[in-house]
Amino acid sequence: MAAYTRMAYYKGEGRVYKGTVKDVPGFDPEKDAAALRKAMKGLGTDEDVLIDVLVGRSNEQRQKIAECYKSQYGLDLCEDIQSEVSGSYETLLTALLCPADKYDAREICKALKGAGTSENVLIEILTTRPKPCIQLLRKVYQEEFGSSLEDDIKSDTSGHFGRVLVSLLQAKRDDPSFIDHAEAKKDAKIIFDAGEKICGTDEEAIISILCTESRPQLLQVFQEYHNLAGKSIEESLKRETSGTLEAALLAIVACIRDPPTYFAEQLYCAMKGSGTNEATVIRVMVSRSEIDLQDIKAAMKMKYGTTLHSMIQGDIGGYIGKALLKLCGGND
Repeated sequence: MAAYTRMAYYKGEGRVYKGTVKDVPGFDPEKDAAALRKAMKGLGTDEDVLIDVLVGRSNEQRQKIAECYKSQYGLDLCEDIQSEVSGSYETLLTALLCPADKYDAREICKALKGAGTSENVLIEILTTRPKPCIQLLRKVYQEEFGSSLEDDIKSDTSGHFGRVLVSLLQAKRDDPSFIDHAEAKKDAKIIFDAGEKICGTDEEAIISILCTESRPQLLQVFQEYHNLAGKSIEESLKRETSGTLEAALLAIVACIRDPPTYFAEQLYCAMKGSGTNEATVIRVMVSRSEIDLQDIKAAMKMKYGTTLHSMIQGDIGGYIGKALLKLCGGND
């Protein structure tokens, strides 16, 4: 199966992309491959060259560089980088080199196969990727790891949380060009009856609607729900659910309402307070760098009154900090 660049991976979204990384005009993969080889050959490593080339090129251009590197020197670029750098910096550079479809598959595999299941990674990827990406992800995961993604999720998760993930994995969310207002009122009442109106919660009814209806339809459902219940659907979900199920359902609602704001929250929470979750910062910034990182930056400034650039500058130092600042694309 052909590896997908980040733009090709997301092309089914039908949207205008506002990333911080774009194709570099006059791109010369042989020149870049030679620069990278020189930067890593012999004693020491020229980190500035690694950052300039790998962060400054699009995912498609990086893959062409890797091909030239192997044909010119008989060496694997990713393996050479891994032998020269380490830690989160290595994680970032190798992530930038990875085709978009394989990157998601590998992140999910790490979340499932590592010490304990990283539920937040599963929620982030499966709730935010559009239908074509999910369909491709299932195929790539099977090809890369020799097992069914659905089976692996079922074996590592349980309860209604597991059902949410399996439902999202079916990629059944439609995207019609019209909104059925009568159906939206009906679904809003189903959600209300399943939660606020009864003692206990009918999670399956809520999951079915949130995981299958289109974005325009769900936005109307949320409005109808507010009209009916006198409160937002988020308020009701926080009251009626808990734990990983609550996190998953709230993530779905957040991504339906405004994906950039959802990702801005993930980045802000990863860097606020003491300690930084560099894995989350890397995953979000790499995966959104060519899609909507500009919108995410604007959402962060709007919601939190600070910039992504300043948060990185204050929380992450060294070469990884320098690389992330370049990926961020300015303090706006």
